[in-house]
Amino acid sequence: MGDLGKLTRGRRFTKEDYASGGIGCIHYGDIYTSYGTSATAAVSHVRADMARSLRFAKPGDVVIAAVGETVEDVGKAVAWLGDEDVAVHDDCFTFSHDQNPKFVSYYLQTSTFHAEKNRFVARAKVKRLSGESLARLTIPVPPREEQDRIVSILDKFDALVNDLSSGLPAEIAARRRQYQHYRDRLLTFRQAA
Repeated sequence: MGDLGKLTRGRRFTKEDYASGGIGCIHYGDIYTSYGTSATAAVSHVRADMARSLRFAKPGDVVIAAVGETVEDVGKAVAWLGDEDVAVHDDCFTFSHDQNPKFVSYYLQTSTFHAEKNRFVARAKVKRLSGESLARLTIPVPPREEQDRIVSILDKFDALVNDLSSGLPAEIAARRRQYQHYRDRLLTFRQAA
């Protein structure tokens, strides 16, 4: 990853810094609880007067959680696709690169990535992954067109699995067709000759 882009650690902010408006921010805890593969809007904000003391992810960057309660949590990522920069907590890294950001975020969810990452996670009470370790991890780099194609396919699967407005109705329609098929088969009797 170090050869592919630049990893930058975020800057510290605390619960007392949160505000109802202000600067959009990504805290490592939000990555686990509030974001999927990508995000276009921040779920949390910090005071606007903190702007000079923060570090930011730009649209197209990937924000990676560097700490977690479990080894599996460490390294979870969200592709930042918002219109504005977003502040990043110091327990996260911003990965600036020229790849498809969702491709990178999807790859960081794979078992291949987790197997490689697990060798570098510091296992204390809180699990950690350093910037140096992240830089040593590898990501495949197919041509951008192939990355875009892969992302398109994975986005469709993600919508079917996670989006209640498209996945659930599609599943309900499929089960109705299945029910009608079996109902008709079970209730069709041949005439005795």
